[in-house]
Amino acid sequence: MKSKLPHNFGCLPKKFSNYKNSSIVILPVSFDKTSTWLKGSDKGPRAIIEASKNLELYDIETRSEVYKKGIFTEKEIVSNSVQDMINKTYRRVKRVLHDKKFAVVLGGEHTVSIGSIKAYAEFFKHMSILHLDAHSDMRDSYEGSRYSHACVMSRIKEVTENFVSVGIRSMDSSELKNINEDSIFYASHIYASKDWIHEVTKKLSENVYITLDLDVFDPSVMPSTGTPEPGGLDWYQVVHLLEDVSKYKNIVGFDIVELCPSLSKAPDFLAAKLIYKLLSLSFI
Repeated sequence: MKSKLPHNFGCLPKKFSNYKNSSIVILPVSFDKTSTWLKGSDKGPRAIIEASKNLELYDIETRSEVYKKGIFTEKEIVSNSVQDMINKTYRRVKRVLHDKKFAVVLGGEHTVSIGSIKAYAEFFKHMSILHLDAHSDMRDSYEGSRYSHACVMSRIKEVTENFVSVGIRSMDSSELKNINEDSIFYASHIYASKDWIHEVTKKLSENVYITLDLDVFDPSVMPSTGTPEPGGLDWYQVVHLLEDVSKYKNIVGFDIVELCPSLSKAPDFLAAKLIYKLLSLSFI
């Protein structure tokens, strides 16, 4: 029997899920065209929204109920080409920002971040990017495309060079020339450092946009990604970083990408809870 629950993030009643009265807009982007190993991230947004129906809406750490700010779930963006998807995402996010709302983009592969960040960069001139990922994503092109998911941060670098990458543990030698070693925190450094969280936060500007590839987590925590890498971060390492950023900076928006749903629903719920946690921290 099919569920009759409303298909919106958190399964919220209309009072807290209509566009006019909502401070937060969830924008699903169901796109997976350039993934190079496991396919299925286009199914990620729906899986996250489905899992979010089981969230407890009281956040223990912040002692808040951020859903009362209103969380509206947009119709998903679907496209057959990467450039069209980027353009559609850019226009949709720009409209949300113009309406003075907080946009959360759900991927899909990591290329969905490009359109969102482009829109945000136009609204926040001195914005920095916090990039959480297993991969540096700094290739100039991959498999003949400059818009492969392996090139995302190279395309974002064309929008702004003000970004910090965290959790990196995989790259190609061709990417070295594009990397600023002062703004990258390798997973091996994180495991050997007690102060890495404050080091990351200090490098960010006042306004921060977060792009989070779920493979930043160790596969033991998050196995459902297209390119899992060993040696990743755990739940509380990521949450404690986000707590520190929210304490000292202004989080203006974020995207969560690269969930590749599998038979286990635990990773879907992790992604949904992470979104709600980050919203709770952003609206303290």
